[in-house]
Amino acid sequence: MTKLDCNVVNCSYNADNCCKRGDIHVEGIQAKTPSETCCGSFAPKGCGCGSNSTQEAKKDTNVLCDACECRFNESKKCTAGHIGIAGGHADSCRETECGSFSCNC
Repeated sequence: MTKLDCNVVNCSYNADNCCKRGDIHVEGIQAKTPSETCCGSFAPKGCGCGSNSTQEAKKDTNVLCDACECRFNESKKCTAGHIGIAGGHADSCRETECGSFSCNC
């Protein structure tokens, strides 16, 4: 599992910079920079998603990753020991990014 810090305060799953989901999905199949990635698991506050979650916020998270060029991507799983999802007051998943993305290119 990967240690996850998330500063996307507008996400329903965010609680104290941790995630209430047991897994997240990083999108950006052709990404070459962090800004070309996003957290596909983002759900805006008020959608009811996070409030229906029975899981507690935690640091250890399974990360499915589509960013083929990221050096941490191994068979669509993130192997980084720690990642950060950035986006602050994002209103959509496209306004988030994997701040730990590192291109193999």
